[in-house]
Amino acid sequence: MTSRLRWVAIGVFMLANTLSFLDRNLLSAVAPGLRAEFGMSNEDYGNIVGAFSLAYALSAPVAGWFLDKAGLNLGISIGLALWSAVGIVTGFTAGYWSLFACRVGLGVAEAANIPAGGKAVGLYLEPRERALGTAAGQLGITAGSVGATLLAGVMTPAYGWRASFIVAGALGFLWIPLWLWVSRVIPHRETPAPAVKPVPLRSDRRYWGLIFATIFGGMTVYSLWTNWTTLFLTHVHRLPEATVNLYHAWLPPVFSALGAFTGGLLSSRFGGRSESLTDARLKAILVSAVSLLVTCAVPFLPTAALATAGICWSFFWAAALSANLYALPVDYFGASRAASGVAALTFAYGIMQAVLSRYGGRAVDLYGYGPLCVVAGALPLAAWAILRATSRQQTPPTA
Repeated sequence: MTSRLRWVAIGVFMLANTLSFLDRNLLSAVAPGLRAEFGMSNEDYGNIVGAFSLAYALSAPVAGWFLDKAGLNLGISIGLALWSAVGIVTGFTAGYWSLFACRVGLGVAEAANIPAGGKAVGLYLEPRERALGTAAGQLGITAGSVGATLLAGVMTPAYGWRASFIVAGALGFLWIPLWLWVSRVIPHRETPAPAVKPVPLRSDRRYWGLIFATIFGGMTVYSLWTNWTTLFLTHVHRLPEATVNLYHAWLPPVFSALGAFTGGLLSSRFGGRSESLTDARLKAILVSAVSLLVTCAVPFLPTAALATAGICWSFFWAAALSANLYALPVDYFGASRAASGVAALTFAYGIMQAVLSRYGGRAVDLYGYGPLCVVAGALPLAAWAILRATSRQQTPPTA
């Protein structure tokens, strides 16, 4: 199988990311109007985001295990069908608690998405291609994030916010037969079994390093702008929701896609200097973490245009960090355990986002966005330190 065909398969697979983040980010895109209709405070909104995140986190280990045992195609087909159905049902919610329940259901179903992407990268790509494969996943995420803001911007004024959820959910059912056909035409590469039985994941310090690095800073900025961009610009700079979605909020996800590819290229460049693949990824993560300190200044920028530019810079480097962070478990544990390894990051991301959303929403209500952005922007350096301290290899190399 040629390299070009393998990348075609990855490209089609990463459309699942587009669909996942389209469904996921619609809540953020319609949040101002939805909050007004349901009488929700920032803390209430944070609780709903946190409920999604907690369900997402707790379901991720099971989803990763199921994907490694049942196989990539069955696992992602079930997950995508479920989250698409929940997305449609969200369009019929009648109040806070029905919305809360739908977001919990979406979190459970979408827990399969990122681990499945990690497994696809491990099965189809060579080790030094994996950060770029993760970046391709970020491109799918960006398309979904941009699509959510534009879909909400177009649909909400004409048909109300509910129509956006129904349309997005319906699109998911078109992807499943497409992927099943592509996976038959372009089979994944053969991955040799490790020569020595690997150490169980829970006994590997790198597994715990990935979890704690994600909880304590690896993805804080990513979570911040995924969930709060529209609310931040409408609240701080007093812009109408439609204006934010059509002219501002779709820009940061575009920069996040560019950042993800930059992160992949950075680690490839560093790895080309006779450094180990792990050292190259960690160096790219450090560059990203230092660049993310700009996040601390975003709430203090005087205009909406400058704030949007600051968010774009911040999201760019958050995605560069993410591309390398999510490539590490595939490097560490190989294709056969890739879904379980990436599921550890999904679990940790969900826990971090649940805490950040709940207490971040309360902090915004009490103190504004300054403290939230300062904490989120400084923490990625702590994540790099944790990864550096836990990066020693304990399992035999796998393909």
